[in-house]
Amino acid sequence: MADREIRTDTVKIHNGDVEIAAYLAMPVEGTFPGVVVLQEIFGVNVHIREVTERIAKQGYVAIAIALFQRLAPDFETGYTPQDIKIGREYAMQTTASQLLGDIQATINYLKTRSNVKPAFGCIGFCFGGHVAYLAATLPDIKATASFYGAGITTRAPGGGDPTVTRTKDIFGTIYAFFGMEDASIPAEQVDQIEAELEKHKIPHRVFRYDGADHGFFCDHRASYNNATAADAWKQVQQLFEQQLKSEQSS
Repeated sequence: MADREIRTDTVKIHNGDVEIAAYLAMPVEGTFPGVVVLQEIFGVNVHIREVTERIAKQGYVAIAIALFQRLAPDFETGYTPQDIKIGREYAMQTTASQLLGDIQATINYLKTRSNVKPAFGCIGFCFGGHVAYLAATLPDIKATASFYGAGITTRAPGGGDPTVTRTKDIFGTIYAFFGMEDASIPAEQVDQIEAELEKHKIPHRVFRYDGADHGFFCDHRASYNNATAADAWKQVQQLFEQQLKSEQSS
């Protein structure tokens, strides 16, 4: 299918007294399911904006929200060691309740748009991959793509029981993508995530890519793996097509 013509915009999402910056991409004409894009620790940078546009071209209203809005408005950065240090500091200061509230507020915003059908998914990378696993527990989220989310089995944003303990609360279908050369997510943690998904009978697929490192989907990083990224993108398209468009085809 040919890419759709899209347009982009920057918008503000209101969650109580917090105003969250967001990057919006959508097809020019028609009504479509909504997809929330969840950033890495590097903010809504060029990579995340490109992913948001890429999703929109496939026939979705895609929106990337600034997860560090309370700490660093308009934050975006590159991939140097100093950038990583700063991004991790911001990530450590977020909480699960804030993140879930901001994502729900974003979904509520999408519901007000005349070009959005009532079917919602999310996709996240790195820090956002962990956040996507959290977001999957929101009833509105019917399809989740979680890319190399570190710490799912060992911690939760802001503290408390590890995010994996919320697996039983996941709605819809989740696909999780991991590189087997990713030192930040040992293979046994991937196995633990899959075991929990199976235990609670959550519709899922877990993809383990040999030879792929952390950040394999990002073509702005040295760890980019073209073949792995291409396969993962194919799986994401299938997930969203089946879970978000199948019931919205009329």
